[in-house]
Amino acid sequence: MSRTVDKERVVIRIAGDSGDGMQLAGGRFTDATAVFGNDLATAPDYPAEVRAPTGTLRGVSAFQIHFASRDILTPGDKPDVLVAMNPAALKSNVEELDDGSTIVVNEDAFNKRNLTKAGYDSNPLEDGSLSEFRVHALPMTSMTVKATEGIEGVSSRDAARSKNLFALGVLSWMYGRPLEVTERWIEQKFAKREAVLTANLAAFHAGYNFAETTELLEVQYHVKPASLRSGTYRNVDGTTATALGLIAASVTSKLPLFFASYPITPASELLHELARQRRFGVRTLQAEDEIAAASMALGAAFGGQLGVTATSGPGMDLKAETIGLAVALELPMVIIDVQRAGPSTGMPTKPEAADLLMALYGRHGESPLPVLAAATPAHCFSAAIEAVRLAVAYRTPVILLSDAFLANSSEPWLIPDVDELPEIDPNFAEGPNLDGEFLPYLRDERLARPWAVPGSSGLAHRIGGLEKEDATGNISYEAANHARMTSLRAEKIAGIADDIPPLGVDHQEGSELLVLGWGSSYGPITAGVRRVRDKGGKVSSAHLHHLNPLPANTGEVLRSYGRVLVAETNTGQLARLLRGEFLVDAESFTKLEGEPLLAAELEREIMERI
Repeated sequence: MSRTVDKERVVIRIAGDSGDGMQLAGGRFTDATAVFGNDLATAPDYPAEVRAPTGTLRGVSAFQIHFASRDILTPGDKPDVLVAMNPAALKSNVEELDDGSTIVVNEDAFNKRNLTKAGYDSNPLEDGSLSEFRVHALPMTSMTVKATEGIEGVSSRDAARSKNLFALGVLSWMYGRPLEVTERWIEQKFAKREAVLTANLAAFHAGYNFAETTELLEVQYHVKPASLRSGTYRNVDGTTATALGLIAASVTSKLPLFFASYPITPASELLHELARQRRFGVRTLQAEDEIAAASMALGAAFGGQLGVTATSGPGMDLKAETIGLAVALELPMVIIDVQRAGPSTGMPTKPEAADLLMALYGRHGESPLPVLAAATPAHCFSAAIEAVRLAVAYRTPVILLSDAFLANSSEPWLIPDVDELPEIDPNFAEGPNLDGEFLPYLRDERLARPWAVPGSSGLAHRIGGLEKEDATGNISYEAANHARMTSLRAEKIAGIADDIPPLGVDHQEGSELLVLGWGSSYGPITAGVRRVRDKGGKVSSAHLHHLNPLPANTGEVLRSYGRVLVAETNTGQLARLLRGEFLVDAESFTKLEGEPLLAAELEREIMERI
């Protein structure tokens, strides 16, 4: 007879071979958890190889979810529960578990061949090496095959592929997840493949029923729904939130959205997501290379549309020339960089935030432009809208920085009121702007030039990468004019500081230490600060969303504290920038392991300093 135990929060990691459907099982558990009403955060972890040898450590795919009855900020530091579908999954993850953690394994996979592939000399389920954990060895593969016996068109080999649904059924019972969400998804996903639909449903129900009736699982855990702000929520990852933000900006501005991209991990998913949104007038194009994709987006901007391109890591290097052209043309364009670990191919499925200095300075000549960074998966929505707003208002390319963690992880998103979205007015040029003439580089109070759609009567003007004469836009090689145009372009971008919110500070009275971050460091910094305060420590925090220009009060905030700690997943790029800009002794906490920062790591660093 099982007993029920209440838990405030749980961290679960599901791991197996990259062909075992770990991301699918994790996604379905996430959807059920969102419907149940828990706050949650997820962290998928993909192998870099397209198809590493089955059963090897390199081929392990994992999905971690942290869910709770209160608000949470990260996918969790260490899993409380590890579901390992084979020996490689166990070996890759067991060292991260604390003593007393729960391990659920597919004992059918622990045969001699798989143990050898994973580098085990003996079976860990039998040699006592897991004695400090609560281990539940379940015959997942054989139980799945048994549950699908007699289904016409499903062989035992086909049935074994549904073992991830069996594992999902076990977890659904252990944590009281609603079955209807997963059942509905299976029915929709495999509606045209009746045998597969029946087999997956049978495997899912078999896992749930096995967990409910077996004496191996003696505890069922209950995590109450969280008390979240009222409204309509949906579970969203950073890629989907970015796509929805771009679409919202397109609708608000009445600018058709044109998205050109070249496939590269992990930015490719944004192309896939937007390609499914034609009903909103979105047009997508898979270009032959990164340079072509950027040039097509810029061409769309010249034609009066919302031109957007996206890439990761090496793709930004290739787009640099076109971005420089966009700076010279002074046309609105959005470039999204979903950062990953580098250099070169590096670790293409792992997160890193090491493209900051490249985004700021990685172009030829003096090429200033606005740089923004999203902080959470849900924040990608508003960050995308802000990038479009600045691009359109100031006639400039804008770089929006995301990363592999934000793109792939998910959280509940409060769907905003459409009427509260920022207004974006393209304010196209409609006629002459000085003494009956049209001057394409005559600037407004923001120093932004007119946006004239080609073909508009009376608005013909010269375009190209050669230096322009002030106001007229004619080609000019005059020294004084080049100096003036360079200064005007820089002043325009610097002036954006007056059009963005000041740097907000979560200040604690009596604190001398400020912890500052940008990008996806928001969650672990905020959670780490919360833990320190719970222990009686005094610390304040702030987070930068606009990285160029920086908020106007940035220097004032930094100088208000005796010490400033900057946390980044790079070698300290923002800290270096702040030292040079504001002459403050910013300290660095860096992590370069292809993994996100952890709240526990920030907690430790803060405690050492206070």
